[in-house]
Amino acid sequence: MTTRILFVCLGNICRSPAAEGIVRSLAPHLITDSAGTGGWHVGEAPYGPMQTAARARGYDISDLRARQFSPMDFSMFDLIIAMDTENLHDIEALRPAGEITPVRLFTDYAPDAGTDTIPDPYYTQDFESALNLIEICARGLVARL
Repeated sequence: MTTRILFVCLGNICRSPAAEGIVRSLAPHLITDSAGTGGWHVGEAPYGPMQTAARARGYDISDLRARQFSPMDFSMFDLIIAMDTENLHDIEALRPAGEITPVRLFTDYAPDAGTDTIPDPYYTQDFESALNLIEICARGLVARL
């Protein structure tokens, strides 16, 4: 059985598509997707500066399109990964009764990171630091699967 993982951030144009792209590069046998808790960017490609920064590291995320997280995602994925605690709480608020799919912080897979948040580069404009942390978390996640 192939593991199905959903990465979730706020708008699904920076952190979660980068996480999806990095994990699919590290572990192409996994089924990955990404979503946002907000719907502002539905249908849009990842944010241009994030695409550029990811491409410079060898990750092509240009084919991804933003979508909004849905309660149905609990039944479609084996693991849901949130980029920060606010997203985790927003995801849990949508959990249907009886659904047991685990929701974890991405930083749970990098316990030495010293943070529970992948900073949002849409606001910070620090794509390199965000990608550094996403790569560390992605390697930790893949190692545990």
